[in-house]
Amino acid sequence: MSAVVLVEGDSDKAALETLAKRLGRDLEAEAVSIVSMGGASSLADFMNQVLGSTSPGTTLAGLCDEAEAPQFCRALKSVGLGSDLSISDMESLGFFVCVRDLEDELIRSLGTGAIEGILTEQGELRRFRKFQNQPHWRGEPIDRQFHRFTGIKSGRKIRYGRILVEALDLTRIPGPLEGVLAST
Repeated sequence: MSAVVLVEGDSDKAALETLAKRLGRDLEAEAVSIVSMGGASSLADFMNQVLGSTSPGTTLAGLCDEAEAPQFCRALKSVGLGSDLSISDMESLGFFVCVRDLEDELIRSLGTGAIEGILTEQGELRRFRKFQNQPHWRGEPIDRQFHRFTGIKSGRKIRYGRILVEALDLTRIPGPLEGVLAST
């Protein structure tokens, strides 16, 4: 293995794999593995496992949500990769932080007009309108509504992770996604 990229969940993995493919990369041929950890709580264990089971010179990288950055910093410290790390320090180690989370990065990059177009293409605009009309979500910004909408049905977040990356203008790739792939 030449590189291991640790991500919090399956939607992050799906989005990065889709983006790599769109950029003409063959991660398998490059021996780059994207590992979904099922959340950030066992990050230090994953790091120790990767560092202990891969050949010397294997690149370790990662992508996390803003809320999980402190946990990533603690895990990096626990495996001897720094202490009191800033976001910039994390990036120099190959670990990138999404503002809010990956989906938020993609939504901002695409814009809300594109989101409605994607929902139309996916045949889910009617369901989304029904969701928007729920008392709690009525009047909320469309980006927040869409973000929540993708998370309420099993598998939808993973599917939309791929779909949003497919719709992405490659000149507007969110920095954390571009950074983590460039570090491998």
